[in-house]
Amino acid sequence: MSISSTDSNHVDSDLLTEIAIAYYQDGATQEEISQRFGMSRAKVGRLLRRARDEGVVEITVKYHPVFSEKLEQQLIDRFNLKRALVALDQPDDETQRQQVASLVSSYLTTTLTDDMVVAVGQGRNIASIANHVGVVPHRKCRFVSGIGGTHRSGNAINADHICRQLAKKYDGISETLYAPAYVDDIIVKEAFMKNGTVKETLDRARRADLALVGVGDMNENSHMVKLGWFTPQEIVEARIRKGVVGDIAGYDFFDSHGKQADTMMSDRVIGLTMEELRNIPTVVVTAAENSKALALLGALRSGVVDVLATSVSNALTILNLDQQMK
Repeated sequence: MSISSTDSNHVDSDLLTEIAIAYYQDGATQEEISQRFGMSRAKVGRLLRRARDEGVVEITVKYHPVFSEKLEQQLIDRFNLKRALVALDQPDDETQRQQVASLVSSYLTTTLTDDMVVAVGQGRNIASIANHVGVVPHRKCRFVSGIGGTHRSGNAINADHICRQLAKKYDGISETLYAPAYVDDIIVKEAFMKNGTVKETLDRARRADLALVGVGDMNENSHMVKLGWFTPQEIVEARIRKGVVGDIAGYDFFDSHGKQADTMMSDRVIGLTMEELRNIPTVVVTAAENSKALALLGALRSGVVDVLATSVSNALTILNLDQQMK
């Protein structure tokens, strides 16, 4: 088969696919392809690049576990962490969350001891840790909600639900924070914060030995928006006007330098603040989704994070962004 000197922009998709199959699947060299299809090697190279750009070919790098270990050490050195847990990349968010959860679950198994208090945040990443199936030793730990709850549609990712799952998993006990996670205004929030039961639970969470929390990104389609906690417009305005890139534990919002951002959203949350998390000896932050690299960088720069759990892609992006943004 051959073609004339027609520009590569006019090459049909069937020919593009044939060339891609010959090179990537059959192992033909560019010289062999140029002879078979009657075109120059330079043109073959351009068409192969076009095949990648248009999605005809998708290249996935399979990282060896040793590569993850090297990334973990780089993160530890760069951000002064106690530990970094980096999971190999997976094809979708749910599988990625499960892989990261597996690493965190193993870390907890070797770290938790009897009578430890663990402050627990909300979200799908933290829920995945509680739901991870594995053989774990019994630990008489107390798992305390570090943030209030939401209505029924968010039940599975509520801190109190996750606490109960963790307590069952480790044969410990759980403690619910009997307050909503988000309220309409600061007056309502202050009333809840003065309640004796709420105050007692939050005080216990503040004195925790370890905190297990997630990081959110400033996405107008985020779970927080879907649950009605914030409007898409509030998220966009915080991102554009205040430079907000994420939140930690569902509470405080911060910029890419890790500095706490003053937004109207901060006055609605009932839970542990960044400053209170900073006083907990070990704060484990987990986020698997590749959309959260910038948010994780801000969290790392805040000085709150002691242990980071994420993916290879996020780890690479975090290290590159940190270098570029210095």
